[in-house]
Amino acid sequence: MKSSAAMLVLALLALPAQAEDISPQVKEIVEKELRAWAADPALVAAVIAANEAHAALSQPQIESLDAAWRAELETSTRPTIDPILAAPESQALKAKIEAGGGRFTEAFVTDSHGLNVAQAGPTSDYWQGDEAKFLETFPKGAEAIHVSEVEFDESSQSYSVQASFTVIDPASKAPIGAMTVGLNAEMIQ
Repeated sequence: MKSSAAMLVLALLALPAQAEDISPQVKEIVEKELRAWAADPALVAAVIAANEAHAALSQPQIESLDAAWRAELETSTRPTIDPILAAPESQALKAKIEAGGGRFTEAFVTDSHGLNVAQAGPTSDYWQGDEAKFLETFPKGAEAIHVSEVEFDESSQSYSVQASFTVIDPASKAPIGAMTVGLNAEMIQ
């Protein structure tokens, strides 16, 4: 007979292998719950404003902004990060995470370049445009959804999976950005 601790370890080790098994449930959560988060008029307006503000950015400028963000993570002065965290749209995402009863671990929204517009907490980088969470959503159209592999999240001490999907302008139905929400994989049914 295996101890309960050994059984728990075996169950947790099996979680990453189950990523494909939970993909349909994650996509259902996106359709039934998370797309409504992304349709918030204030969030849509913030993404549209960011797209306009960032329209002329070159790739070297984007990479410079990303480097500045990463450097600020280790400092008390964060002129790039703090205004985004203080934005009402970020505060609304943070409230949704907190109201989720542990179901959600993170949430952030990017513009059409993959630059952060709103986030529930600081991300490890400012530019998501080179990652699957962006590349498999925004460029692929309004209905695109990307489900990551299940991974252990040190900060929450739980297994999580990221659900990423295209943010659309409700008026035009055009893609304007992407949203990523971390889900506690242990709470997905």
